[in-house]
Amino acid sequence: MDKIMRYFNDELNSLFANKEPRKLYDAMAYSALLGGKRLRPMLLLAACNCFGGEIKHAMPFALAIELIHTYSLIHDDLPAMDDDDLRRGRQTNHIVYGEAMAILAGDGLLNMAYELMSNSCADNFDKKNALAMKEISISAGAKGMVGGQAVDILSEGSEVSESTLRYIHEHKTASLICASLTAGATIGGACDTDIEKFRNAGKFIGFAFQVQDDILDYEGDEKTLGKPIRSDERNKKATYISMHGIEKSTADFKHDLNEAITVLESVKNTENLIQIVKNILHRDK
Repeated sequence: MDKIMRYFNDELNSLFANKEPRKLYDAMAYSALLGGKRLRPMLLLAACNCFGGEIKHAMPFALAIELIHTYSLIHDDLPAMDDDDLRRGRQTNHIVYGEAMAILAGDGLLNMAYELMSNSCADNFDKKNALAMKEISISAGAKGMVGGQAVDILSEGSEVSESTLRYIHEHKTASLICASLTAGATIGGACDTDIEKFRNAGKFIGFAFQVQDDILDYEGDEKTLGKPIRSDERNKKATYISMHGIEKSTADFKHDLNEAITVLESVKNTENLIQIVKNILHRDK
């Protein structure tokens, strides 16, 4: 996976080299190359690898899902949304480039993602590629991440039910993680049964990942996180911790990750993928 991710980072860097208008591409590159866990592309490429798929065929989709994730962070940080000044220890995009350019950078990254996937479908006309693009498209839109973000914003400052909080987590965070696994498995040639197992595992991973984000926001180290802690509390956002407390949140996070691992263990050749999931247990940012 280290070798594959070096390949991924080289490909990601190449997307922004010698492009015009330069300031727009600089703003896009600023956030896309800022670092981060690269969890979603890593899951997608590892899922493809489980079924013997070629990494080069999955790469455009891995790049696309990271670009979609990055655009969502740029827009999430805007004053109209969470109004954050720091991301990964650096100033957020709109602080460096201004709000207008930050919005355009997000738009540019989103459209670049679809360009990469549609080019792959056109160059290698294969139903698996089209189905992978469908998985990612649905997960990123109003039925997925954008819908979860909308409900999150609409719920600010008000009491929310547990079902509403779960809806936010499953759509805002878990949706794109699910798509990483199912798109990768699809490109790799997985059968429908294994794709559905990966979808189920993705839901557990995504929910656990968001609960862990809540935990880190509550008790993490601000320097390590690269952003202020307790921001959800200041913004009066409902979190799993505000609803259930730190002890139950920690227990449920570990339970959901273990459930994901159990599901993945029922599929052959998932050892590398399971290790990636286990590593989430020990992340501190």
